[in-house]
Amino acid sequence: MTRSRRLFPAALLPLAAAGCSPTALRELERLLNSRDSATAALAQWCAARGIAAPPRIVAQPVVGDDAPLPSDARRLLSVPETASLGYRHVRLACGDVILSEAHNWFVPARLTDDMNAALATTNTPFGTVVAPLHFTRERLDTRRGREEGCPPGTVLAQRALLRRPDGQPISLVVECYQEDALVRSG
Repeated sequence: MTRSRRLFPAALLPLAAAGCSPTALRELERLLNSRDSATAALAQWCAARGIAAPPRIVAQPVVGDDAPLPSDARRLLSVPETASLGYRHVRLACGDVILSEAHNWFVPARLTDDMNAALATTNTPFGTVVAPLHFTRERLDTRRGREEGCPPGTVLAQRALLRRPDGQPISLVVECYQEDALVRSG
C-alpha cells in the first residue's frame, strides 16, 4: 500500500512549522468574511479559541512606523486631495496575543466629534468606536500570506472599505492577521 503525502501551498508552510493549522486559517478567514466588523470577528475568535478571558480586543498604537497613503485611497474614500484624513496604525490584541496589525486611513469629517476624540485618545479599536454608525465592510482584496506593509508573521492580509449606511466611505483599512492568532490556547 502506498502512502500519500498531502502537499501544502508555499504560503501555508510557515503555518505548519509554527504548529498552526491551515484549517484554522480558513476558519479565521471565513469568520472575518462573515462580519462587517473585524474587531467583532476577532473578539468572537478570541473567545472561541480561549485566547484570553474576557475576550476583549485592545488597539495598541504603533508609533513611528506609518505606512504611506495608498495611491487609490482618496478615490476609494471619495474625498478631494485637500480633505483631511486621519491615520491610525495599531496592533489588535486579545490578552497578550497580537491577532493583527492594521493600517487605517479614515475621514474624520464623516465621524462624530466623540468618535474622533476616542480614536485620538483611547486604545479602543476603530470598529468599536464607529459601531454606532452601523457601517458595512466591503472587502477589496484578501491574500494569504504577507502583503506589502505587513509585518513578518502575517498569514492573512485583507484590504477593505468601511461605509456608513448612506454609502459614504469612512475608512480604508489594511489588516495583517498574525500567525499567533491561529494557535489555540491550552
